[in-house]
Amino acid sequence: MEELIYVDESPIHGKGLFARVEIPVGTYLGDYLGPIVEDDGTYVLWVHDEETDTEYGIDGQNALRYLNHRGEPNAEFDGEKLYTVNSIPAGSEITIHYGADWD
Repeated sequence: MEELIYVDESPIHGKGLFARVEIPVGTYLGDYLGPIVEDDGTYVLWVHDEETDTEYGIDGQNALRYLNHRGEPNAEFDGEKLYTVNSIPAGSEITIHYGADWD
């Protein structure tokens, strides 16, 4: 994962996650890693478990915690796994959509 991404200052907010090289659409970028939590927080990703129809939070402890929101993101999570939904040029910020509450 480190060969594809890096953390730097973001023009969107605080720190952000950026493409080190051009990343093609559909590329797996990594898993959101951290302890499972019940309360919301700055770096908590809420994941819907399809099998049990429940949600759980992961308090991000790796570089993916620096993903910023964009209305038209270039990456998205499938559970805890992050994939690109567009080709991302080298040096560009990798973004996700935080959900309906952020529109």
